[in-house]
Formats: sequence, C-alpha cells, structure tokens
Amino acid sequence: MAELLNALPGPFEVGVEKDMMVPMRDGIRLATDMYFPKSGRERLPAITIRTPYHKGKDYAVDEARYYASHGYRVLVQDVRGKWKSEGKYIVSGADRKDGYDFIDWIVKQTWSDGQAGSTGCSYRGENQIMLAAEKHPAHKAMIARAAGGAVGKAGGYYSYFGAYQGGVFDLAGGYDWFTAYGTKNRTDGQFQPGDVEKALQSLPLVDLLEQQGAGPTDWKAFASTPLNDSWWDSLGYITDQDTFDVPTLHVNSWYDYGVSQSLFLFNRFQQQAVSDEARKGQYAIISPVGHCDSEKATLNTMVGQVNVGDARLPYWETYLKWFDYWLKGEKNSVTEMSRVQYYLIGQGEWKSANSWPPSNSVNQTYYLHSGGSANTSSGDGKLAVAAPGAQKPDLFTYDPGNPVPSRGGTVCCTGNPEDQSGIFDQSDIELRPDVLVYTGELLEKGLTLAGPVRAMLWVSSSARDTDFALKLVDVWPDGRAYNIQDGILRARYREGFDKQVMMAPGEIYRLEISLNDTAYFLKPGHRLRLEVSSSNFPRSARNLNTGGNNYDETEWVVAKNTIHHSAEYPSHLILPVIEYHR
Repeated sequence: MAELLNALPGPFEVGVEKDMMVPMRDGIRLATDMYFPKSGRERLPAITIRTPYHKGKDYAVDEARYYASHGYRVLVQDVRGKWKSEGKYIVSGADRKDGYDFIDWIVKQTWSDGQAGSTGCSYRGENQIMLAAEKHPAHKAMIARAAGGAVGKAGGYYSYFGAYQGGVFDLAGGYDWFTAYGTKNRTDGQFQPGDVEKALQSLPLVDLLEQQGAGPTDWKAFASTPLNDSWWDSLGYITDQDTFDVPTLHVNSWYDYGVSQSLFLFNRFQQQAVSDEARKGQYAIISPVGHCDSEKATLNTMVGQVNVGDARLPYWETYLKWFDYWLKGEKNSVTEMSRVQYYLIGQGEWKSANSWPPSNSVNQTYYLHSGGSANTSSGDGKLAVAAPGAQKPDLFTYDPGNPVPSRGGTVCCTGNPEDQSGIFDQSDIELRPDVLVYTGELLEKGLTLAGPVRAMLWVSSSARDTDFALKLVDVWPDGRAYNIQDGILRARYREGFDKQVMMAPGEIYRLEISLNDTAYFLKPGHRLRLEVSSSNFPRSARNLNTGGNNYDETEWVVAKNTIHHSAEYPSHLILPVIEYHR
C-alpha cells in the first residue's frame, strides 16, 4: 500500500504530531497521531482512523499521509486499552462512545473547521459503522471497507465481529485474530502459536487459547455467550433499532467473510436514514478478492487458484473525491457513479446497478434430485429446474473426528498460508462419502448470478443437533470444481438465532441456509453444482452432535444425516439469476 500511495502524492508536504492524548467522557485518554499539511490554511476538515493494530505501524500511516498531502488533518488513534492508549481493552466494547467523543474533541480544536470524516478497513471499518449509529452531527462522510463485522443482531444475522455464521463459531479466523491481535495486553505479538492445525483440533473449544498458552483475551466470551444474550449489545454491534445519518461508501469483496453484511449495511443505511442526504449518499463497491484486498487488484488478479482478470479501479482517487465532495464541498463527479459497482467473476468485468440485488436479478429455483445415492461427485445427485416427484432421500455420516476440510471461500485472518480465501478446486473433497453432490445440466449459453444465494433443505438426523454446510460450485469442462460461495447453519437455530430448538431424531425439518451474496458468470460448457455436508473445518467450529453447548465439550457423537427431496419435501436452491439459459 505504501508504494501505491506514494505514487499518488498531493501538493502538500506532510507533518506529524505524535502521541496527543485525547480525553474521553470518562477521563480515559487515547493516544493519537495527527498528520497535517505543512502549508495552507490552518482550519481544515479532519479524517479519523481508529485502530487496535498500533497507530505508528499500521498501514493507516500511509493512508493518513496520503490524505494529509491533499489538505486534510488525519488523526490515527490507538483504541482504548491498546498500545499507548489508556483503559481496558474489550473487543469493540468502547468503540461507539469513544468514536463519538473523538470527533467531539476534534471539532472543538482551533485547527478544525468543524467537519470530520472517517475511514479504514476491517476493525477500522467496523468501528466506523458503530460510530455512524451514534449520529454525531459533525460526522459528515465515511468510507467503510470490509466492515461487515459490525453487524450484530441486525437483519437476523447475529454475526458479531464476524465471529458467527449461521450460528457457528468462526474457529480458524478467530483463533488467529485473538492470539495475534485480540490480546488484552497493550501490545501484540507476544504469543507465537505452534502447530496451528493441531491446536484447532483441541477440545474444549472454550479453553483452546488457554491450552496453547496465550494471554488473556475475550475469546471465551465470544465462543460461549449465547447469541441472543444482551452482552453482545453492550459491545455496540449494529441492531435493528439503529438509525444513521452519514453518507457512506461501502467497500468490500466477494471472498471477504462479511461481504453479505456489507451489502446489508448499504441497504440498511438507506432504509433507516434520518435524512434524505444520508439516504441518497449510500454507495457500494464490491471487488472479487479477499479481506481488505480490493485496492491490491492487478491486471491479472488471482483469487485463490483462478485468474479473474483485470479487477483494478481507481480506488484512492475515488476515496479522495469522496471526502472532497462531502467535507470540502467540491462539486466533483463522485456522486455520479453508480450506486453499486460490482465485479462479475467469470466474465471479468465491472458491472453497475442502482440497487442490491440488481433490479433485473430474478430468483430461479433449482431442485435437488437423486435416486438416493448422491454421495461423492460420482453419485447420482442432480440439480434441475423441474420439481422432484417420489425420490429416495440421501444419507451421509458426519463424524466430528473426521470433518470435511475447509478450502477457500469467504475466510479471513487464519494465519495459515494453506487456509486462504478465494476460489479453489474442490474435486478431491467431493470424493468423500460424507459430501453429497448435486450437479446441473451442461450450460449451453452460460448463467449469470448477482445477488443473495439461499437454500431450502428438508433434513433429518439421528442427532439432537448437527450442522449443514453448503457450497455452490462451478464445474469446469475438465472436471475441476471451483467454489463460488458457501454457507452453514447449526440446526438448533432453524427457527431463528434468538432461540435454540433441538431436533427429535428422525423427524424432518425445513432449514433455510444463506450461501452469502455473489456476482458470478458460469460460462458455456460449465455446470452448476451444490455440495452438502455437515462440516467446514477448521474454518467453522465442529458441531459435536450432542445437543449440548459444544464449546465446553470434549466428546462427540457420530450423526447420520439425511437430505430429503421429493414432492412433499422439495429441497432446493434459490439463485439470483440475471441471464438464465439451460
């Protein structure tokens, strides 16, 4: 990033004032560095970046220098309890109030013109979303990148910092983040994990970090607190009651863990805006890459194992124009861009829309079919637009001691170079008998998807609780099978994440499972495929199938899980199709 931003210098030489101690409402002071243009008028708009990753070492330094060279005061702050800031660190715990107090302090300074914006990616984007819910009158513009983790109970997600998907704990990403960055010590990097793969297999889950010798963190609370507990609300994550009043550019990527939540926020900021300016000031850019990688796209952008083409955009010029428009009043062209710009993987092109999903996206149903032997890619599982008649269900065995391995997808921050986000060949995984495989007809003219992907499954199990993990796949003519999107649901949450309802063994239940959002073109000669299993490990924590807490257990039960597909139980995919060709 430094190389990129150094190639885009502004007209001003940049100075810096370090270690300013900014008081919060409770007297705690937060360490802050201010970057500013050395010449030009003194009273300027400010841009804030709040980080747990060290204000002097974070990539935010390069970003701060970039904006400062273009005539802004940029203030980079260590969040409460980290590095040189005072107080106790709790993940996200003080970000709403501290973000508000930070802007309140800024606009009272003699060098402030009374206006402030904010920017940052990941944690630095999520705390902006929470700040936006506080509606400080001086907070005039925001660029929230990879900020979907700010969503709590809102929209029925119950995802909290991206720690949960479908009610299942994000094991691999959580382990790396809490050990590397989430420590309650003021500095990071004091714990060096050994064999990560072995560590992730340890039980009980709640004691995993302690067993590995890590320092104090909020891991136990995140891994064990019920999803409907009010403790989550105390951390400031977005709820359905929040309203907003700040123009926001939402930036994310198709293989980030929070991409669907970012698109949800793009819509929610419009639906619950308290002013027309805020409602009309919502824009989204979704690239094809991984977490916080949008600006790193190249002429030949690799996403996992696949070259998706030239995914570059003039991000930094766009970001500067965004702040110039909202904070300096410059009448540039930034608000003339499409409300949504998204990269269509497979076609290798940027597309535009005025809404998400695009207005020309229509739901198309694909039904699951088989003769009762859909196990492995050599089985008889099929996807078709015709509804099923009388058919045998498909049965597979889920053994938590031998879970289906993770490969690619919307994963983040695992710390394991072999466990990366993106598009990877799933062919060998599809040879496992605990993976059901349903494959569509050969596409003669291709298939364009743009929007949220969902599945409705009728299931039964020998266990009181189990998981169902799905993967949407693009099968190439040579047999390679590349993941498009995926999803998982813990069956106990089938009636909502605010309640836990166990299954009666053998009873048939309807599950609605989100496979996130996508924009993907399956080329002529390719086939659409759905994989169904009960695990995606170590990305997602294993369900031990006991009906207990999972997080504090060390023993598991092997589950016999069944997918039903018949006229009475028509399990199906719901795809957002723009151009449908059989």
